[in-house]
Amino acid sequence: MRKVIGIGETVLDIIFKDGQPVGAVPGGSVFNGVISLGRSGVNATFISETGNDRVGRTIVDFLKDNGVNADNINMYPDSKSPISLAFLNENNDAEYVFYKDHPHDQLDFAYPDVRRDDVVMFGSYYAVNPVIRPQVAGFLEYARGRGAILYYDVNYRASHRSEVMKLTPNILENLEYADIVRGSSEDFEVMFRKTDPDVIYRSEISFYTRKFIFTQGSNPVRLRADGGFAKSYPVTKTETVSTIGAGDNFNAGFVYGLIRYGITRDMIEAGLTEEQWDSLVGCAQKFSANCCKSINNSIDKDFGEEMRNDLSHC
Repeated sequence: MRKVIGIGETVLDIIFKDGQPVGAVPGGSVFNGVISLGRSGVNATFISETGNDRVGRTIVDFLKDNGVNADNINMYPDSKSPISLAFLNENNDAEYVFYKDHPHDQLDFAYPDVRRDDVVMFGSYYAVNPVIRPQVAGFLEYARGRGAILYYDVNYRASHRSEVMKLTPNILENLEYADIVRGSSEDFEVMFRKTDPDVIYRSEISFYTRKFIFTQGSNPVRLRADGGFAKSYPVTKTETVSTIGAGDNFNAGFVYGLIRYGITRDMIEAGLTEEQWDSLVGCAQKFSANCCKSINNSIDKDFGEEMRNDLSHC
């Protein structure tokens, strides 16, 4: 059975609306997507670290309760688990304040079993953090050598704008590892000061990978791929409660589609058909839309059960 391995940060998101806390949810960029995959019946594993404190234990229990293998979470007794404050505006988009001491990051884990056509999800600051870069890059190298499909969500926050020059080599190396890259208009504005997807693809992405997904909130998803293939996918208007996990769950839906539709590494390297891209982006948009209907950073359990049933019939 194919599996998905996510590697990324863990955090407790405390969510505010109109200045008052309205919820506290375990989160993290790749974490949110992996939870949705676990709820959807996908064989999922998560690699990360957390403190051996109440927050850390809550996060590990949350993974297990949602069907995600947490054997590769290291809990450090001398570390405090990170906290994020997410302030929702009138459009239910979030502005973040992070409480995490990155210089004290550490990552020590045994590699999980990776087989050909498994999917590795990675991204955000965790994927470029210089403190743990040797461990992250080592795992990506290992997974690629084993024939896994590597899906990279750039997810580069404005809070790290001042570090772009220092981190550019790690960003470019991630692009080189990746089979499929997704990024938002905000990511590329912060990193490259560019917002046109064609310019970004031509000047920053296509040298490293030919599969590029550009998202821009409620505006159409833009896809660029092998042989000059280009397509735009409108985003269905949805009543949102929170957009915190929208991009993370777009990733989860896309990866779910890779499993559901039997998309292999060989097929990706040969070039996907328009019908295959349509199916993958369709799954991604469904996951993203469902996530936005609550303050929970992942798809709801009823939707997950529906996706689980669809997967079992494949």
